[in-house]
Amino acid sequence: MTVLEDRIEMADADANTKRLDEWFERLERMPVPEGFRVEIVGGSVHMTPQRSTHWEIIFEIAQAIRGRFGREARVFSDVRIDFPGHENGFCPDIAMLKDSAKKDEEGRWRYQDVEFVAEVISAGTAANDYGPKKTAYAMAEVPVYVIADPYQGRCYAYTHPKDGDYAMRTWVDFGTDIDLTGTEVDLVLKTDDFPRD
Repeated sequence: MTVLEDRIEMADADANTKRLDEWFERLERMPVPEGFRVEIVGGSVHMTPQRSTHWEIIFEIAQAIRGRFGREARVFSDVRIDFPGHENGFCPDIAMLKDSAKKDEEGRWRYQDVEFVAEVISAGTAANDYGPKKTAYAMAEVPVYVIADPYQGRCYAYTHPKDGDYAMRTWVDFGTDIDLTGTEVDLVLKTDDFPRD
């Protein structure tokens, strides 16, 4: 990459961040109904209701991570993290950060510190989780991305990000463990209690 290309890319990233900040400021002033989550994917605002099935799976994953790493693990749900690509202000269902993670100058967590992301499929946003979000997580080199799909009763684990995609994908049906040992998460994620929709 040339110096000029590097500067153009940095200017584009700054412009994206400013636009995302404006969008989120507007959204915070809007009367978003209680129980809805809002995020921006590729410059489009997506608002979905939190369903009990969705929340139960998120809770199970968060508990598994805390059970493995303790209360000091940096595990978040629905917290804004800006990812590479055009206006990607995601609020992952679960994000685990490195122990050394620090907030940036604007007080936000950096995508470079994300070690694990999990998304639980909602009917209205499934295309985002399987498409542009998966691409953005791979571009950000998030080592492990898990999709829990209560409609299919299946989980997909994506690992080894390379060139904007994941080199490895494995899947298991609910009730079968997801073996993430050997990854940054180093965890066996049990899916026995994941509910279906």
